[in-house]
Amino acid sequence: MEVIRLERPRYTRIVLKVSGESLAGQTGYGIDAEMVSSIAEQVKEVVEMKVQVAIVVGGGNIWRGIAGSAKGIDRATADYMGMLATVMNSLALQDALEKIGVPTRVQTSIAMQQIAEPYIRRRAIRHLEKGRVVIFAAGTGNPFFSTDTTAALRAAEIEAEVILMAKNKVDGVYSADPFKDANARKYDELTYLDVLNQNLGVMDSTASSLCMDNNIPLIVFSITEKGNIKRVVMGEKIGTIVKGSVK
Repeated sequence: MEVIRLERPRYTRIVLKVSGESLAGQTGYGIDAEMVSSIAEQVKEVVEMKVQVAIVVGGGNIWRGIAGSAKGIDRATADYMGMLATVMNSLALQDALEKIGVPTRVQTSIAMQQIAEPYIRRRAIRHLEKGRVVIFAAGTGNPFFSTDTTAALRAAEIEAEVILMAKNKVDGVYSADPFKDANARKYDELTYLDVLNQNLGVMDSTASSLCMDNNIPLIVFSITEKGNIKRVVMGEKIGTIVKGSVK
C-alpha cells in the first residue's frame, strides 16, 4: 500500500515584504493589475497550506521619500507622502486577495478609520490565527524609517519565523549589481554582519540591525516566477537566506 506523504510548510507565520516596485511590474510606475493578481494568487497558495501571512507593502512605485527630499521637499513630509503611497498599494492588494476568496485586513500605522483598521498588535495576531491575511500599511507611522524597517519591526512584534523579501528584478543577493557587473556572484547564505559590513544593499542598516538583534531570518527571492512564495515557505533553497550566523 502506497503511503502519501503530505509535505508540511517549513514556516507557519511569515512576513512577506513586497516592494512597491514589484507591484509596478515591468512598467516601473503605478500599480500593474496583472502583477498584483499574480502576487495575490501566490499568497492564496500559501494561505491554503494553513500558513499565517502578514504583508508589508512598500510605496516606491508611486513615491519615494528620499527621492522627494532630494528634490527639495522636507524629508519628514516626503516620508509621510510615501506612507500614503503604501496605503494605496495595500488597498489594491487587499482587493485582489478578496476577489479570489482570501479574507484580508489592512492595518495602518496612521489612523484613517474610513478605509482601514488602525494597527493594533493583538488584533493583528488574532486575524492571523483566524486565517486572515493582514497587510500592514503606512510604514511604521514615523518618518525616517523605511518599509524594510517596518517589516523587521512587525515581524518581531507578531513573532513571525521569517521575513520573505520579494524582489522583481533579482533572484537573491549578489556581490555587486548583476545588471552592471558580469562577474557579480549570487550568495546562497549570508549573515547580517556580512550585509552590514559589505554594504550589500539588501535592506537598510536600521532594518538589518533590527533583524539581527531579534534573530529573524530573511530570505531574498524573485517574485516574478509564479509559485516562488510557496517554494520558499516549503523550505526549497531558492534565493539567498540571511541570518544571525551561517551555522
